[in-house]
Amino acid sequence: MLKRYGKSRGKSVTLWFEDKPVQAVEGESVAAALLTSGVKYLRHSQVSAKPRTPYCWMGSCYECLLEIDGEQNQQSCLITVRDGMRIFRHSSATEKT
Repeated sequence: MLKRYGKSRGKSVTLWFEDKPVQAVEGESVAAALLTSGVKYLRHSQVSAKPRTPYCWMGSCYECLLEIDGEQNQQSCLITVRDGMRIFRHSSATEKT
C-alpha cells in the first residue's frame, strides 16, 4: 500500500520516468502518478520550449503526451499505470537544432 497525503490508497507499483524509479498507486493515470510524485512538467511546448502540464485530463488537449513503453505520443492522462512502465518526455522542436 502506498500512502499519499497520509492515507493508504492501494497497491504500490514502480514505474520508471527518465530512468528514475517512481512509486505510483495501481489504478491511477500516468500523468497523475508523475505529478503527485513531484514531477514538475511532462513536456515542453513545440514552439517556445516552455514546460507544459496536463490541462483537460480527458484526452482533448494533448498537453500530457509522453513516450510510454517505447510508444511515442501517448496521452498519459488516459493511460493507467502498470508496474515496470518506462516513460520518457519528448524533445521539443526547439531542442532539435
